[in-house]
Amino acid sequence: MFTLPLADNAELRPLEPWQATEFLAHIDRARAHTDPWIGWAGYSTDLDSARATLQRYADRQAADTGRIFGIWADDTLVGGVMFPQFDVAAGNCEIGVWTEPAGEGRGLVAAAVRILIDYAFNTRGMHRIEWYTSPNNLRSRALAQRVGMKLDGTLREHYPHDGGRLDKEVWSILAHEWKPAS
Repeated sequence: MFTLPLADNAELRPLEPWQATEFLAHIDRARAHTDPWIGWAGYSTDLDSARATLQRYADRQAADTGRIFGIWADDTLVGGVMFPQFDVAAGNCEIGVWTEPAGEGRGLVAAAVRILIDYAFNTRGMHRIEWYTSPNNLRSRALAQRVGMKLDGTLREHYPHDGGRLDKEVWSILAHEWKPAS
């Protein structure tokens, strides 16, 4: 298994179905914090559903259409990053993130996002990376801006949540716009 350092005592690792117990414990800690933003947080509620979430990403990885990675700080899973969509033929992919409060404020998610962007553009030759968020998710919007993404637009009342509908913003960055940290 590989690990990539993000900061002192923090690293990025693949998340796989055999880690469902640890993943479920993390999602239980993160659920209230992530519920409106990450769809699978609401249905990864027991060991079988948590394993199924990770298996969907394992299947996407095998098909080269998506991947999921965890962020560990002090050997505790505190968040993660993912490619929910990865379309090599079109040269487009999406990056998503989540964290529990213990994973915030240390730059871990931003460091992990930069790794995924570098991989998508420089290793896989992708042309466009998209980022979807709610206008109400200020931390997500700020991170998109921090890594150089631009707001493409807002899909009004795009998805149902808790008896209402939420807007969805589309952010993106193109390969020629990416300036990796030196």
